[in-house]
Amino acid sequence: MRCLHYFMAAAILALLSGTALSAEDGFTPLFDGKTFQGWEGNRAVFRIKQGAIVGGSLGKALPHNEFLCTKKEYANFELHLKCKLLGQSANGGIQIRSQRVPRHWEVSGYQADMAEQYWGNLYDESRRNKTLTGPTVETQRKIVRVGDWNQYIIRCQGRHIQLWLNGHQTVDYREPDESLSQTGIIGLQIHGGPPAEAWYKDIMIRPLPDETAVNTGPR
Repeated sequence: MRCLHYFMAAAILALLSGTALSAEDGFTPLFDGKTFQGWEGNRAVFRIKQGAIVGGSLGKALPHNEFLCTKKEYANFELHLKCKLLGQSANGGIQIRSQRVPRHWEVSGYQADMAEQYWGNLYDESRRNKTLTGPTVETQRKIVRVGDWNQYIIRCQGRHIQLWLNGHQTVDYREPDESLSQTGIIGLQIHGGPPAEAWYKDIMIRPLPDETAVNTGPR
């Protein structure tokens, strides 16, 4: 466990200093900056610009939520990425341990939220439809870079989900409902509504052991 805490601290320091994450640290890119390889979603809504995935448009409203999702599922992992919102009332988020809703545009599962008064929150999208936990609005105002790149770290291990936004931990949550799956796709959201864009880049992931497996070893 001490080893995991060390790597977590090192990852946050790397993020704050701008040091690139590498294969030596166990990270692999989920997005190559050029293509949608490994992803699926509505290409009329999502595009690649300046090495980032961009959802939505500043030129027209979006009738409903849209998600660009990984083709692969993930359970225990640490995810790093940068994201920003442009436009009035812009809203987005990063889905984790989620599933596509059959014959629908929605995705169901946990979301690291992005929106005014919601940044840094853990939301349950199209399932319980509520914020599970998160920082105060006052804290958000101190740490969110409005209209600029924000850095998210998302850590999922067992039933434990943690979020860091711009180096500040905003969520430390343990799922009490044992019936809920703790594996699924990763998705990038642009919320339906007025003209807006959600940008995502530098998306890196590394696998983690299951929390139960870690805790059963000798201390």
